Amino acid sequence: MKILVMGSGGVGGFYGGRLAHAGCDVTFVARGAHLAAMRENGLLIENEAQGNIHVPRVNVTDDPASAGRADFVIIGVKLRDTEAAARAVKPAVGPDTGVLSLQNGVIKDDIIRRVVGPDNLMGGVAYVGTSIARPGVIRQVGTLQRLLFGEYDGRRSARAEKFLDALLKAGIQAELSTDIRRTLWEKYVFLVGLSGSTATMRLPIGPIRENPQTRAFLLDLMKETVAVGRAHGVDLPADYAEQRLRFADSVAYDMTSSLHHDLERGNPLEVEWLSGGVVQLGKEVAVPTPMNRAVWDVLALHAKGKRTP
Repeated sequence: MKILVMGSGGVGGFYGGRLAHAGCDVTFVARGAHLAAMRENGLLIENEAQGNIHVPRVNVTDDPASAGRADFVIIGVKLRDTEAAARAVKPAVGPDTGVLSLQNGVIKDDIIRRVVGPDNLMGGVAYVGTSIARPGVIRQVGTLQRLLFGEYDGRRSARAEKFLDALLKAGIQAELSTDIRRTLWEKYVFLVGLSGSTATMRLPIGPIRENPQTRAFLLDLMKETVAVGRAHGVDLPADYAEQRLRFADSVAYDMTSSLHHDLERGNPLEVEWLSGGVVQLGKEVAVPTPMNRAVWDVLALHAKGKRTP
């Protein structure tokens, strides 16, 4: 199986690295110091709990068009680069190629669909705690590495079964979803609440869930997201936000979001596709989203990150 990984950061580098270690023909697209380190030393996945995985030699390029036709394309770039990434990988997409985004949010697949077409697009959700520790090295925190994916029409297609088999052989907890749209929204609901609350309050989830006022804010962010999803025809339970709030009570006290991390580091923010995405999708179906609009507005002046001279 030939796989092209567009964006070799925490998520793309991790799943691509596991697949390459299991013997799949994986080509990574990277840039800068990360590209140089992978060319020289391969790719290392660090995990204190389970031990490290080192792929000493990897196929890596800064030009996806040079990789040739792929069976699967995994997109793991930042959301602001989604359309550019989809256009860059198009030469690798044939009639039967599966294109799978493991990015956050739900709007990203709409963007990719317009570029590669609906027949190639598949939906995917990744649950893994990873980041680039240093060039050529992906650090995984904890042991969770779950991936849910599927065809948008719910079929268990031949390409989906083939990819599932490769993921399982790579030791990844993978599952085929027969309602991938709902699966995407299930993650989106919690992600919007977690990212919006932790970034605006500059605190992890622990103190937010313990204070009645901030707990209500967290719940309202998720309730708006559920309302928007249901209005778009997504089969979410009416009390799904309350279910996710109970889940928030079970996670680590110091758990936070990548949006919060990016804000603290002065990086560009994905708020336009998270809380901002809820606002934009809410307008399409006339569902009010004042709480998510507040998050988007509060973070607007930070959205482009800190400019350096």
